[in-house]
Amino acid sequence: MSAWQINFRGGRQPFPERPQSLWYDDLGREGAKLAVLQTYGPILILAAIAAAFPIGTLWIAKFIRPTPSPSEEKLLPYECGITPESNARGRYTVRFYIVALLFVIFDVETIFLFPWAVQFRVLGLFGLVEMLVFLGILIIGYIWLWKRGAFDWV
Repeated sequence: MSAWQINFRGGRQPFPERPQSLWYDDLGREGAKLAVLQTYGPILILAAIAAAFPIGTLWIAKFIRPTPSPSEEKLLPYECGITPESNARGRYTVRFYIVALLFVIFDVETIFLFPWAVQFRVLGLFGLVEMLVFLGILIIGYIWLWKRGAFDWV
């Protein structure tokens, strides 16, 4: 006995056949493994090719490239074709590192401010108070650095 449905024109027609189920419970253990392999198999093949290509390219290039013996002239640092006069490893002052750290600190501040500004209406009063606490801590650190003379560039 088949089930019937009424279409919009008032006629009767049988329900369409039930499609092949993709649920793993209906497929059984072996069928579920096959379904997973059919679903994720192309992705795994692509990942294997993506991993093998650079490794294989580097391995082949190892045999193709020339291997000159390193000479003293080749090991010298290059300075526009001129023989270096002193050691290339110069020392930087501590102020350079302080400026770099200050830049990172205030750059991270803007990174935290952007998502908060995008979701300002969703976060409501809690988000506003949380950001004011965050900015307050940063402003206290800014004032402390200013009093210590970290911003004196000369």
